[in-house]
Amino acid sequence: MWKIFANIILRYRILILILISVVTVYMAYNAKNIELDYNYAALLPKTDTNYIEFDKFKQIFGEDANISIIGIQDKNFFELDKFNDWLKLQKKLTQIKGVEHVLSISSSIDIYKNQTSKKFEIINIFPEKVKTQTELDSLAKVFKSKPFYDGLIYNDSNGVILMAITMNKEIINSKAREKMIEDLENESDKFGQKYNLKVHYSGLPYSRTKISLLIRNELYMFIFLAMLVTASILFLFFRSFKVVMFSMLIVGIGVIWAMGSIALFGYKITILTGMIPPLIIVIGIPNSVYLLNKYHSEYKKHSNKIKALYRIIRKVGNATFLTNLTTALGFATFVITGNRFLVEFGIVASLNIMGVFILSITLIPIFFSYLSPPKERHIKHLDYKYVNAFIERLVCIVNNRRKAVYAIVISVVLISIFGTTLIKTEGFIVDDIPHDEPIYVDLKFLENNIGGVMPLEITIDTKKKKGVYKYSTLKKMDQFIKSLEKYKDLSKSTSIIDALKFSRQAYFNGREKSYKLPSKQELTFIMPYLPDKSSNSNFNILESFVDSTASVARISYRLNDVGTIKNKEIADSIAAEAGRIFSDEKYKVTVTGSSIVFTQGTSFLVKNLFTSLTLAIALIAFFMATMFTSLRMIIISLIPNFIPLLFTASIMGYFHIPIKPSTVLVFSIAFGISVDNAIHFLAKYRQELFVAGGNIKLAAIVALRETGVSIIYTAGILFFGFGIFTISKFGGTQALGLLVSITLLVAMLSNLILLPSLLLTLKHSTTKSFTESFKNEFEELEANDNNDFANCK
Repeated sequence: MWKIFANIILRYRILILILISVVTVYMAYNAKNIELDYNYAALLPKTDTNYIEFDKFKQIFGEDANISIIGIQDKNFFELDKFNDWLKLQKKLTQIKGVEHVLSISSSIDIYKNQTSKKFEIINIFPEKVKTQTELDSLAKVFKSKPFYDGLIYNDSNGVILMAITMNKEIINSKAREKMIEDLENESDKFGQKYNLKVHYSGLPYSRTKISLLIRNELYMFIFLAMLVTASILFLFFRSFKVVMFSMLIVGIGVIWAMGSIALFGYKITILTGMIPPLIIVIGIPNSVYLLNKYHSEYKKHSNKIKALYRIIRKVGNATFLTNLTTALGFATFVITGNRFLVEFGIVASLNIMGVFILSITLIPIFFSYLSPPKERHIKHLDYKYVNAFIERLVCIVNNRRKAVYAIVISVVLISIFGTTLIKTEGFIVDDIPHDEPIYVDLKFLENNIGGVMPLEITIDTKKKKGVYKYSTLKKMDQFIKSLEKYKDLSKSTSIIDALKFSRQAYFNGREKSYKLPSKQELTFIMPYLPDKSSNSNFNILESFVDSTASVARISYRLNDVGTIKNKEIADSIAAEAGRIFSDEKYKVTVTGSSIVFTQGTSFLVKNLFTSLTLAIALIAFFMATMFTSLRMIIISLIPNFIPLLFTASIMGYFHIPIKPSTVLVFSIAFGISVDNAIHFLAKYRQELFVAGGNIKLAAIVALRETGVSIIYTAGILFFGFGIFTISKFGGTQALGLLVSITLLVAMLSNLILLPSLLLTLKHSTTKSFTESFKNEFEELEANDNNDFANCK
């Protein structure tokens, strides 16, 4: 097969160049339409119980994750000019496109009991402009006498004041949110600058917008760094501007294809798909290294350029195809996770890895067929003193120190196994953000001073129409809310209980001590005063806290970002408290909200990512079986590549790096890449085994000496290439870069030392099929080479 490909590539060079050019132009045209993704991808599949419950909640009560928060801290807030400017700020924010409603002190309401109409009337506590300081002091006293607001939009003990901004769902899921957030910041910062106050921003829409912008900035930075790092290493190895230029051109085309395919599939740039272009550069360059090393090695033997180019396709094509296929499989298995971000990442990455392989196997022979043959200085890298000395040292170890190798390997494995037992599975909403980043600082400010921003919702289904208004139900809800006050990571609740307490306070003429749940008798007097569904009131209990049939009540909290482990503990404790207070026969209590979906989704995703790793190993083993047709050789080749994964897992355990979606990606990606070294080594070993007449020791040593250079070169490129991700502002990206780099470095040593050691130790177990499958192919190659490559001149 590769004989046919070699003939086609070298005979139809112009046609292939035109075809690739057309595809590249088409992909570049599509790439210009690429967009950032502002959505928050659901981690859970739509069939999951937690997802279904959350979706049901949103259908009844609406979104819980479309509120951004502005906060300031000022114990002298109630000063006339400052307060009036705060009123003006709220008015300006309501005029920003995409802002639906703003809740703050200046829009706070009071309930007035109209004894004539026997109805509560809703009045604003503060007018549009306060005229005197005396008036403001009087109104502030009224406001502070309403416990309903304390802990909700202000904290009297520390002077923290909030604005809660409800945003349009369509806007916050589109590019228009950038302008909305920018306008919001500009207006708010003007207020902060005027009064020398630090303005804090948080909430899911705000955080997601800022994270999306960071992703976009890092995309361009990583493409540049990947190009710079790989080009520098290539030049250091090959000392040839031609090699660097054409290798960069090939991966540059690969980047265009990757960006174009993202847009072509209708996908958008996320934190994962934003990594694909630099990954294509880092993963694509090793193709050039292997092919050019083989080209220079062949040319050194016979000084025939076309023959050398022809042979790199025939001799290295199959192994290079398989190495790219295994790498692509490491990414492709993410499609089974059920998470949209990972599915898109897996599809685009795997397809474009194979795309860059096609570009490499076609364009390198074509480009270099038009160039002059390599000069003596261009092939000196094959005889680098230090590289060859290192390889000879490895040969000595493999020949004479195998017992020491196995002892060290066993020790590493045992230490690594213990390290893996220390790993925890935990994720945070913003744990990927540096702790000095404003998003993180502002989130912690709000958590410490007025409560978290992650919505946690509890629904109580009474299973009867108007069951919420039964006094026994209200008493149980009040008891339930009081039982949850012990959880310091929960904010103050908002529910029908708080609304009824506020109503009782109003009924008793605003006395602060009257803020408590009405008695059964008091409730019969208060209920007729409440606004009904037809009311235009801003204080409509039915719509805010109860469903249309009054059978389901809602209790809303904001939860601190305490991590998935503690999130689950809190959710389980809440469920236990609910089970103690509400009988299962009469009530159904559900704990849901964005925080719960994130917690459950993280656990689900990690579990599925481990499944994808298992699938990747199985598929890679299968495709290796098609090449080597020997079960023993497949097992021998996989062992040196399992050890680096175990070693990396132990590092995570010893250094307290938790398993989460961003770090568990490491294993599938690293395994798919690291096994490439074993494939190249065994492909060469099989060739040399036939040439050496079955002499396993000679074949293994020759394979080590010839492939060792390429393995070291590619390991260097991959180590530093993935290393660039450690400068990311996202902790997950940093961990991915660091852990993959370490894994691939250990895999290089494992494949250069342990793999040949195993071959020599188990030489009597080498099956006949391993060499027989290659015998006829090798004889045909040697017999027909001269005729075939001559036709390609």
